Amino acid sequence: MMEDKKALELYFHIPFCVRKCLYCDFLSGPYGDADREAYMKALFVEARERAADCSDYRITSIFIGGGTPSVAEESAISKLMDIIRECYYTDSDMEVTIEVNPGTVNADKLRAYRAAGINRLSIGLQSANNRELQTLGRIHTYDDFLETYSMAREEGFTNINVDIMSALPGQTMESYTDTLEKVLELSPEHISAYSLIVEEGTPFFGQYGQGSDLLPDEDTEREMYKQTAEILASKGYKRYEISNYATEGMECRHNTGYWNRTAYLGLGIGAASMMNNCRFTNGPDFRAYISNPLGQRGEVTELSLQEQMEETMYLGLRMTAGVPAEDFRRIFGRDMEQVYGEVIRWGIGEGLLQYKEISGMVGRSLALTDRGLDVSNYVMARFLF
Repeated sequence: MMEDKKALELYFHIPFCVRKCLYCDFLSGPYGDADREAYMKALFVEARERAADCSDYRITSIFIGGGTPSVAEESAISKLMDIIRECYYTDSDMEVTIEVNPGTVNADKLRAYRAAGINRLSIGLQSANNRELQTLGRIHTYDDFLETYSMAREEGFTNINVDIMSALPGQTMESYTDTLEKVLELSPEHISAYSLIVEEGTPFFGQYGQGSDLLPDEDTEREMYKQTAEILASKGYKRYEISNYATEGMECRHNTGYWNRTAYLGLGIGAASMMNNCRFTNGPDFRAYISNPLGQRGEVTELSLQEQMEETMYLGLRMTAGVPAEDFRRIFGRDMEQVYGEVIRWGIGEGLLQYKEISGMVGRSLALTDRGLDVSNYVMARFLF
């Protein structure tokens, strides 16, 4: 029976893009038609064959990420969804997200997504300022984004996320708040707001890795972070995770599953998985994957009880709701204070952690305070043994 099956999330990595953005360190790149077709065929094979490992699970959410998955032919995305329904047990109300970039979709493609069962879009805007978009190496303008967003609404999408970024080269407080305000005028259901990290190995690292006057200073970056929360809250967007905001009831179920340690299976090059408290990752070689999509899984690592507790804390604390004390006790057979008492007392004493009552439930959760959210990595690192 379906209700007896465990929850499982599916992630598909589609590494195509029109052009690599200058800040991007993801496993992605521009590929020609023949390579894209060969990769999708390999992904179909992996999706079908891995279903045998999932007979005890039901799919609660799907996330099609990249890269820019919307570069793929809509017929390939539709076929992928057909395979999922054919080979896996799926919840009737599962959340299905695809990432799209402006300039890579049209009305026909969006209509095909809807027909295939995709019910959530994540649109990569990053900035409403065309100069900043050009600096990032994006292929689109703000007007292109507006056209894509408008088409998505016209084709019936009622669950849309918009990605934006702060601390960009040349970005000012004024240009960032202008981006926020322009996005809010559109009333998307969800907004993801990330601060730029200059990653080694990217063109940006060569330009800005040692610091640059073009990057906003630390005080400005902190003010951008603060203004994000304040401005979005004033418009009814609840901050439910460090970088994610949603209107009532529109939190991303798929990503919430990651932070709550719901099992997930990743398919495609470089895709990571966590099932039965075991972690494994596909290799990153594009050609090897096309040749043998089932032979790319790396070593399976079984998480120790200690590692499971660590993950429960440092992933769960990303959520503003925190980690429910009763859930910790039920899963591990020990009180949170028995394991982490010293860290918890330190965090509460420093004003970085707090206990919160759980709305509509008996019990409380351990969560970051507003001040703790500002230095979240510093606090969460304390929960690693």
